[in-house]
Amino acid sequence: MRYGLILGDQLSEQIATLKMLDKDQDLILMAELVEEATYVQHHPQKIAFIFSAMRHFAKSLKAQGWKIRYQTFDRTQAAQGFIDFIQAQLEKNPADALIITESGEFRLQQAIATTWSKQLRIPIQILNDDRFFSSPQAFRNWASNTKTLRMEFFYRKLRQQTGYLMNGNEPIGGRWNYDTENRQAWNKNDPIPSALQFDRDQIDLDVIELVKTEFKEHIGQINHFNWATTRQQALEALQYFIDYQLIHFGQYQDAMVSGKDYLFHSLLSPYLNCGLLSPKEVCDAAQQAYFDHHVPLNAAEGFIRQILGWREFIRGIYWLKMPTYPDLNELQADRNLPDYFWTAETKMLCLREALRNSLENAYAHHIQRLMVIGNFTLLNGISPKQVNDWYLSVYADAFEWVQLPNTHGMVLFADGGLVASKPYAASGNYIHRMSNYCQNCHYNVKTKTEQDSCPFNSLYWNFLAKHRVFFSSNHRMSMMYKQWDKLSQDDQNTILTHADGLQKRIEEL
Repeated sequence: MRYGLILGDQLSEQIATLKMLDKDQDLILMAELVEEATYVQHHPQKIAFIFSAMRHFAKSLKAQGWKIRYQTFDRTQAAQGFIDFIQAQLEKNPADALIITESGEFRLQQAIATTWSKQLRIPIQILNDDRFFSSPQAFRNWASNTKTLRMEFFYRKLRQQTGYLMNGNEPIGGRWNYDTENRQAWNKNDPIPSALQFDRDQIDLDVIELVKTEFKEHIGQINHFNWATTRQQALEALQYFIDYQLIHFGQYQDAMVSGKDYLFHSLLSPYLNCGLLSPKEVCDAAQQAYFDHHVPLNAAEGFIRQILGWREFIRGIYWLKMPTYPDLNELQADRNLPDYFWTAETKMLCLREALRNSLENAYAHHIQRLMVIGNFTLLNGISPKQVNDWYLSVYADAFEWVQLPNTHGMVLFADGGLVASKPYAASGNYIHRMSNYCQNCHYNVKTKTEQDSCPFNSLYWNFLAKHRVFFSSNHRMSMMYKQWDKLSQDDQNTILTHADGLQKRIEEL
């Protein structure tokens, strides 16, 4: 008999572990472990989502005839981590080997590969995770033959490799991406679909009560829990997105609207990242919607690029650069996160809305994460360690392999330009252009140095001035520095003094 360990982000019947095992002979192990649930203060909705999805997955496997050993969350259990849990099972029933698909997290994968066999005293077979379009080794091979690691070029390679939206070796429509068409503020004439609601069964209710009791000190709220927790519900979410949201996803993917937390976004990333959906079936559905003339090309391409392009590229970067990647801090950022990152109580309406959405829903769409929350942490030089821990904690879709490069590289530019060709820094004008936040904000987006001026405006120029030497050779930054140089010395000093005052009273903003 062999044991097969299935992790909380491997909830797919197509996972390599299940393909390797014999349903009649072998036994599946799954566990809700204290160590994994608490190494950062994960959002209660994130924990509830993963625990409930795990329990539903185990129930489905049992119904198919698999033998399961499942440990529910219990702080009094002797087995708090994987080794203790597996050792306890071995003491009940010895096994010939442990089969496991490679972990998506470096920390755990290193332990599995280097110490588990010795600790458990059984052979361990680690299988490749074939749920992705590319592998870490394929990315490493590509990276070794290119001067600059840029998502766009890797994306084009995968488009040709997979055939998505291709006509032979050329992209359908003659262009590889339609980014320039996907930057519109929301037009009120296009109604925003209501969020898809899911019925909660007893498994869901039990888990929610557990989380309310055991994780009440963790960041975020659980009252608005509305995530799919079964394969069937995840498929319903995919179909709902294709039917009602994808048509406008492209043009409005960067838009932000007060009180409209989801707009036309799919909310599928948690299901992709835990295994309830596969990236292939999601990209297939988006491509078919275009072929069926249900959605325009810019919508289908923009969505497929996020999965086939960014998701695969970010995973490649993670495995290429770990374990030293989190230690990079090229901009020497060291400030603390303000307290309102745990309360959303700030006078900056854009930041308040993005934080509220994050805390209430364990979700914020990519522009809220990047150009509001991320932009604020970048401009203020917040410690990468603190920012990374916050992002990993708060979002339901945050697993380290996808969270870390996005936050560390794209948001904070802490890697010095490995992920992004320039920092995603912006003044309040960008937020004003892409949202309605500024209309009712305490601050004035049209001024820089008045008492009520939008903090983003002076902080933006202060960031550029502070890091001018670092960015002097970046041609994509030259236009901004030319604008800065047109200001008089007095105007520059006034802006820098105002920004310094804001950072000294950052807790009051």
